[in-house]
Amino acid sequence: NLVDKDAANHWLPVDQYIGGIEHAILHLLYARFFHKLMRDEGLLDSDEPFTNLLTQGMVIADTYYRLQPNGARVWYNPDEVDVTYDAKGKATGAVLKSDGEPVVIGGTEKMSKSKNNGVDPQIMIDQYGADTCRLFMMFAAPPEMSLEWSDAGVEGGSRFLRRLWRLTHKHVSQGLGGTLDVAKLTSEQKELRRAIHAAIEHASRDVSEHHKFNTAIAQVMSLMNRLEKAPTANEQDRALLQEGLETAALLLAPITPHICHAIWHALGHSTAIIDARWPTADPTALVQDSLSLVVQVNGKLRAHIDVPASASREEIEEVARNNENVQRLTEGKTVRKVIVVPGKLVNIVAN
Repeated sequence: NLVDKDAANHWLPVDQYIGGIEHAILHLLYARFFHKLMRDEGLLDSDEPFTNLLTQGMVIADTYYRLQPNGARVWYNPDEVDVTYDAKGKATGAVLKSDGEPVVIGGTEKMSKSKNNGVDPQIMIDQYGADTCRLFMMFAAPPEMSLEWSDAGVEGGSRFLRRLWRLTHKHVSQGLGGTLDVAKLTSEQKELRRAIHAAIEHASRDVSEHHKFNTAIAQVMSLMNRLEKAPTANEQDRALLQEGLETAALLLAPITPHICHAIWHALGHSTAIIDARWPTADPTALVQDSLSLVVQVNGKLRAHIDVPASASREEIEEVARNNENVQRLTEGKTVRKVIVVPGKLVNIVAN
């Protein structure tokens, strides 16, 4: 028997198949044929070879060509072309660098040898590093959508990783953070810790349930904005910053493994980050003591108020109506209706 049934049932069906749309016929057809053959022969218990399918989008890039007298097109790589743009960033013309003569802008197409619009990944890796290239590709679009190649986008990814690196080493140079005493956090520290664990919760859901790596990266970027402004006045502040930097490294590790491995070690860990567990959000950290609500008067933003998270509709309405700006704008008018949208806004209708 060439197939061990226990081993086959262990490895099959495959949890996740990822492939381009051009694989939908041949690869999947062959796999299903052989899987069903083994099933019919009693070598497998499952009916299908794959549990989930993700059809990824294509990487697209600009194309440029010249028409030959015989009607054929000669395609030029984007690196060989200088493009001019108008004030709105729209391409208005292009010339070949080697001779200064015009070329036709052919629009964006799937990267291919035939259109000569591919980007050599080694050149980008030599210039920015593999992590930056991986970050850009994961951030530029959801995996099922087409990704438009952008040198500016790669540069933006590089700037973000440099920010993370600088903040880590600034923190490390001042000494690693100690143990966080959650019971003694100030309201500001609670808010920062809530941002850390909200990033964990949202990124975990985005990756595991929806394969939305781009929005998971956006969560880390948003967290980084908070961490860069975080105070470092005392040990609690520093311990909280340590937790935030470790969280950022863990969430980015599957996407940018090399820099995250170095950051993980810099933060005092002796083991490899690839062996670390994915972080888990602390439910108690996500609980809000207070809520910031928008107050509108006749649909226009007029104030912001802070209320206890446990406040009733009546209590929220009272705080909103007693706001100085609201009182000034409703003076001499009759309040016809107060609409409270819990956790979001209060709209006061008056005339």
